[in-house]
Amino acid sequence: MTTYDPATVKISPESWVADQARRYEESDGTEATDMKGSPCLLLDYQGWRTGEWRRTVLIYGRSGEDYLIVASKGGAPEHPLWFRSLVANPEVHVRVLGERFTARAEVLTPEEKAEVWPGLVEVYPPYEDYQKSTEREIPVIRLTRV
Repeated sequence: MTTYDPATVKISPESWVADQARRYEESDGTEATDMKGSPCLLLDYQGWRTGEWRRTVLIYGRSGEDYLIVASKGGAPEHPLWFRSLVANPEVHVRVLGERFTARAEVLTPEEKAEVWPGLVEVYPPYEDYQKSTEREIPVIRLTRV
């Protein structure tokens, strides 16, 4: 396990994600804060195998004070790698615009997902097609400040 230091977090190997994450961070949350018009946050999470801290950019919705993220992976048949890490290590660090905070990640139950799903599809309409294109149930994760 490694100690959390936002300056040493490993950024996603996907070049477009890495570019967006760098611009978001370097601008102190004033640039690269959306994806195709949908709001984005930076999620720093601890890898389930290595314990190393990693960063990705994710679209988010809201539920009261909590943030909601979707493990869609574009409707792929498998979950994104970061999802397994959140299940194993639910304490995460989040940046939304200029604010940074620690949060706890919790996978919503099917009933909880059904309540918030329409709002998430409103934030990012392709989620609906992603769910239709895969047999797996796409998880929704609540990020609650700690």
